[in-house]
Amino acid sequence: MEMKDSCSVILTAYHSYAPSRIHLVDEGYAGGTSTQLSYLSKSLLGRMSSTGTRPSSHPSPPERPASRDSQDSMEDYWSEVKNIEEDGQRGHEDLLERGSMDEAELEEAWLQDAGLSTLVSGALGEGPAEALLSTLTRSQAAMVKKRVDNYTLTVRKRSKQPTRHVRDVFSTPNTSVRQMALKGTLFVVYDPFDTSDSLSFEVPYSEGVAAHRRGRQGDCKDCQRIRRDDHDLPTFQLPRPKLGLTRIQDLSCEDMKKIGYISLIELTTFYDGLGIELKRNRAARSKARENGIFGVPLTTLLENDQKKFPGSKVPLVFRKLLSKLEQTGLQTEGILRVPGSASRVKHLRQELEQKLYEDRFDWELVRHNDAAGLLKMFIRELPYPLLTLQHAPAFAAAQNISSPRQQIQALHLLIMLLPEPNRDTLKALLEFLRKVVAYEEKNRMGLWNVSMIVAPNLFTYRGKNAKQEEMQGAAGAAHLVRLLITHQDLLWTVPCFLISHVRKLNEAGASKKPPSSEKTKKKLLLMRRKTTEREKTERSELTDLRQGVIRVHAPQHAKISMAIQLDNETKAKDVMARFDYENGSTSRRPRQYLFEVGGNIGERSLDPETHLLDVYHVNPHCEWVLKPTTT
Repeated sequence: MEMKDSCSVILTAYHSYAPSRIHLVDEGYAGGTSTQLSYLSKSLLGRMSSTGTRPSSHPSPPERPASRDSQDSMEDYWSEVKNIEEDGQRGHEDLLERGSMDEAELEEAWLQDAGLSTLVSGALGEGPAEALLSTLTRSQAAMVKKRVDNYTLTVRKRSKQPTRHVRDVFSTPNTSVRQMALKGTLFVVYDPFDTSDSLSFEVPYSEGVAAHRRGRQGDCKDCQRIRRDDHDLPTFQLPRPKLGLTRIQDLSCEDMKKIGYISLIELTTFYDGLGIELKRNRAARSKARENGIFGVPLTTLLENDQKKFPGSKVPLVFRKLLSKLEQTGLQTEGILRVPGSASRVKHLRQELEQKLYEDRFDWELVRHNDAAGLLKMFIRELPYPLLTLQHAPAFAAAQNISSPRQQIQALHLLIMLLPEPNRDTLKALLEFLRKVVAYEEKNRMGLWNVSMIVAPNLFTYRGKNAKQEEMQGAAGAAHLVRLLITHQDLLWTVPCFLISHVRKLNEAGASKKPPSSEKTKKKLLLMRRKTTEREKTERSELTDLRQGVIRVHAPQHAKISMAIQLDNETKAKDVMARFDYENGSTSRRPRQYLFEVGGNIGERSLDPETHLLDVYHVNPHCEWVLKPTTT
């Protein structure tokens, strides 16, 4: 895949891994002062001051054009629906409560998932919520204000008890406050009619929606594309930012948790700009199975798997089924489409339940069509949907977005929101489906065929209008599956604007006053002593580094530390190559990557193409560590 830079940055020519690319620093040098972090804690409402109040009503999103071919080619979809109905009910049939959620409960649940629960609990102070609020854009701040205001009004109607008023959260507008970019981060102007095949990661997607609405939407070529024909399907390429691409697994768990908070706020703001109201399903309380294979929650399956296979991220049975299909079924005509024997599938299911964890199940006896049936059955019978009950309405709403670019953006934010087990399992499925499509000449399963087969297993319709909703949403659901398959590498890459937001959030949190409790003070004092001792050890090796010089630690190498002078062309791969050259590369040692640790990020594994001087400018107080990845 050809890579393009979304920020109009011209990539330099390829540089060799030769040791001459890295400038070592005289170990005796000491001098210069460290660059100071700039803290960007701002007044939240000040970000909204220049935008005014958004009208409460929005025009409905334009209908997506449908070609004649798309209407005539849904046979595989309805054939799969028929097979599903013959197999029986799906695992989450009774999860939805028929009653709608109370408005106050809806808003409270949203604020809880966005990391802002203290706004309605009355817990005032300089906590994480206040730090998050201080980093929002004007559009995001307006959305949070709208949610808090709606919660307050609903609670006041329901009872006369005093609640925290929205004015306690949002200060008086300050027209002098302007939105600022994080130091070292480039923000570009959004072009609503940009038809390039590169998707910008630099600007929040909600800001692009605002520009799109201000323009003439009918003139947008992106909205006019017919997206049913595989040949007309736009393929958006991964950008190549100088700060490097960041995959989901490259970030620490704490940072990914913050990514989830920000993504929910951004998704809601993004949908609001498109005139789409995000609804929320209310899950009924149900006790799921804790043992077995089918009908067991992903989290429970992984807990059981990890007892035998530590570090498992995808359920064992799911991995085994995918492996079986890859070994024997990729070149089989009609794979996924042609159903296996119902009696054999039922028998194999019982065998798996009894023998999988005892290593007594004979996979050689499983036919590929039966394995495909078991795979789809596993997905359908999950007690909680793979795309989650909570975010199912948001996935469904993405079907009605007219622009393929904005559909990708909506899916991108939704992937960031999925729980880790769901996200990892979905990725394993999509990687397999991409392999199926790659063998289309052999198996006669093109991208659209595969998408139609998988869609009814991922997207479920329940309630009295389920049949009507499924008929209306069939093509849209299949189209979303197609986008998930073709853009999975992009969708599992964290956008630069989310990482920049996490940096600002971490800086804002660090600038808040420490808690006043004695217990917390003692804990902080102990941590400070440990930090001081570590800093003394580091200063004994090299008391200080001049501007543009970093010290890379490699605890698993013979030479465990190296000071390196950065220039505009120094990349992470150059440092990795230098350590391999100094210590002698060996195939037995797992490949090691350069990590950015601390400062305004928890931990980030750096893409080999990352320009280190740019990272140094954005996060001057981080540590640089060379080590293997955990995945």
